[in-house]
Amino acid sequence: MSDEHRPMPLGPDPALAVLDRFVGEWAMEGRTLGSEGTAIRGRASYRWLPGGFFLEQHVELDFDGMVRVDSLELVGYDPRSKTFPSRVYSNMSPQDLPYTWSIEGDDVTITVAHGPLDATFRGRFSGGGDTFAGGWRPNPGADEDVNFPYDVSGHRV
Repeated sequence: MSDEHRPMPLGPDPALAVLDRFVGEWAMEGRTLGSEGTAIRGRASYRWLPGGFFLEQHVELDFDGMVRVDSLELVGYDPRSKTFPSRVYSNMSPQDLPYTWSIEGDDVTITVAHGPLDATFRGRFSGGGDTFAGGWRPNPGADEDVNFPYDVSGHRV
C-alpha cells in the first residue's frame, strides 16, 4: 500500500488538554455535611493512558473508617456533546458506572445518574491549579442515604 493511501492514525482530540491539570498525585480530605472536622481522607492519582485518549483516575477515600472507597475511572471526550464521559470501576458497585465531566475554566462538574446513584460534584481549582475544593450533592429527588452529601478538597503532593 502506498503511503498516500495509508490511513493516518487518529490522535487524541485537542479538547482533552483541559484534563492535563489533573495529572499527578493529590492528597484529599473532607467532611460529610453536618459533621465537624475532617472525616474523609484519601489520595487521588491521574495519568494519561498510552495514546492520550483517556485519563486514568485512581481514588482511595476513607470515610472515618466506616466506608473505604477504591475506584478506577477512565475519562475520555465526546466531541458531539463537548463533555468528558467516563466509566468508574469501584469496590462499591458490581458494575461499571457512567459519569460525565464538564470543565469550564477553573470549574469542574461531574454527574452520575444511574440506578439509585443520582448526584453532582461541583468544584473549583485555585492556587494556580495546585488546589481544588468542591462538594458532592444529591440531585433533586435523589435518595440521600445512597447519595450522601460531602465536601472534599485536595492539594498536589
